[in-house]
Amino acid sequence: MARKKSLAAQLMQAYRDAQKAKAAAARQAEAELARQARAAEREAAQRAKEEARREREQAQAWALAKKQNDRARAEEARKADQIVQDLEKREAARAKAAEQKRKAEAREKSDAERRAKQKLSEDLRREATVRTAEIEEQLDHLASVLTHRATGLHAHRLPVQKALLSGGADAMTNRVEAVLARVGYPEGLRGTWRAAFAPESRELVLEVELPGQAVVPAVAQYRYKASAPPAVVPQPRKEADTKAMYRDLVARLALRAIDEAFAVTPPELVDVVAFNGHVNAKDRATGKAIRPCLISLRAGRETFEELVLDEPELDPVQSLHYLNAIVSQHPYDLEPVRPVVTFDLAKYKLAPERDVIAGLDSRPDLVALDPIEFEHLIRRLFEKIGLKSWVTQASRDDGIDAVAINEEPLIGGLCIIQAKRTKNAVSAETVRALAGVMHDKAAAKGIVVTTAWFGKASLDFAHRTGRMELIDGRHLKALLLEHLGIDALVGLPKLPPGWETRDLT
Repeated sequence: MARKKSLAAQLMQAYRDAQKAKAAAARQAEAELARQARAAEREAAQRAKEEARREREQAQAWALAKKQNDRARAEEARKADQIVQDLEKREAARAKAAEQKRKAEAREKSDAERRAKQKLSEDLRREATVRTAEIEEQLDHLASVLTHRATGLHAHRLPVQKALLSGGADAMTNRVEAVLARVGYPEGLRGTWRAAFAPESRELVLEVELPGQAVVPAVAQYRYKASAPPAVVPQPRKEADTKAMYRDLVARLALRAIDEAFAVTPPELVDVVAFNGHVNAKDRATGKAIRPCLISLRAGRETFEELVLDEPELDPVQSLHYLNAIVSQHPYDLEPVRPVVTFDLAKYKLAPERDVIAGLDSRPDLVALDPIEFEHLIRRLFEKIGLKSWVTQASRDDGIDAVAINEEPLIGGLCIIQAKRTKNAVSAETVRALAGVMHDKAAAKGIVVTTAWFGKASLDFAHRTGRMELIDGRHLKALLLEHLGIDALVGLPKLPPGWETRDLT
């Protein structure tokens, strides 16, 4: 029989068993812990793997998204590049089209300029030809003024004779002037004509206004000049040729006027025509208006009819020498001659002279004089200045208060005078009306004398005519004191513009 173990052994065995159990439990616990650790590791690994998988998937997703985004951006960039390329192509196409258009326009402009220059050249050449033809036509008019005379003037002889029988010499000369005024002349060659008749000597006095020197073209011809810029330039006529043409024209006009005067007057009434040819001009030295007589002659009908005016070889200048005419040696320079007969002033209805100086107070008021006294005072003033003057009748005087003659050979001629005794400014219409009377009477000068003043319009108009003089009250006052010794007053109710008080007193 087995020997029972001792308590200590049992305890030891129990202790050993307990230790074994404890060790087993510890091993089991360690195994469990190890298992749990392995499980945790596996779980952690699984989680790490899952996390890695998710990260891979996320990375793949991000990569895919990035790839898609890159692809989208690349597509957008490609599209943008395409748009830019398209725009650049269109811009290049437009630029090319614009350049082509510019070149086409430049070619067209160049062609147009070339055509314009060619047309301008042709137009200027044509203009030169036309203007030269116009000059030649003017010269033809000048050369033919004598041969192209009016026909049928003899038919007026009987009416002229009847006018003399019914109305006297004035009616006859009015009839002659009216008939001759209707005779056609080339433009610019017909001036004012005046006639007077002396029945006792059977002489008709003819005073004719000749054209000025400008009627002869100063240009010989026009030519085209291909300069820059091209132009039509005049070729001046030689001064000697111009003077010769003007001398010839004056002679032709004189012969024609005398021929027409003989044609319209009956031989039994008019046996002699006295001719004075004047020209209205400006003195080149002083600028003043002058009316020199360039040609004067007295031609008998029988002698004059010896001239064959239609003969092409007739020399008009030699014809005047044949008629013993007094002709200016230098008509182009306005060198005057003394007329063989002075124009009769009888047609102006002369009034008897009246001395008003003796009846004036020591300091007369010009405004207080009656119109007749004032007109005669003006006459005496002009006589004292050096003119030979007459006062016309108060009625039907054609707006003329007086006529005066300046007998100086260079600046002389007929002066038409109008005296205005008034307290108000002289109207511009009055000044213009006097200019019309001057033209009608072929006067060399017109003078308006007033106790008042003139406005700017009147002064400007008189300045433009060059043949009018306006004497206001203060100027008249000074002239009376200087030439007649009369210290006059000008009793105006108000002081005119620009005047001072001493101008009235």
